[in-house]
Amino acid sequence: MFEKPTMEIPQQVRDIAEKNVEQTRAAYQQFQTLARQAHDLLKKSSGDTNKSALDVQGKATRYAEQNVEASFRFASDLAQARDLQEYAEIQTRYAQTQVLAFAQQAQDLSRMVAEVAQKLQPKT
Repeated sequence: MFEKPTMEIPQQVRDIAEKNVEQTRAAYQQFQTLARQAHDLLKKSSGDTNKSALDVQGKATRYAEQNVEASFRFASDLAQARDLQEYAEIQTRYAQTQVLAFAQQAQDLSRMVAEVAQKLQPKT
């Protein structure tokens, strides 16, 4: 009878998607490292320093929530894509947005962690 048409994703689209995934994964791993550092500082701190460490932990938690929400929006947008081109555009836009977000978040958390670490340094 009729042969079912196949819908193959072009290699160029797959390459872009893979590159975006790798970039997003690297940025997210940096974010995770900073969140772990903040958590480790929290465990070691006390008093005013503890409040600062709690602030870092709270900020990291808010960033994690924002990133998860962005992932849900991304998945929803992908589900609405009408063709491969739109699918690729959504994926590229998400990856670029998240790489920028992770970079900003990592910079912010780095600054906060450095401030807490300074407070933990013994006074000489």
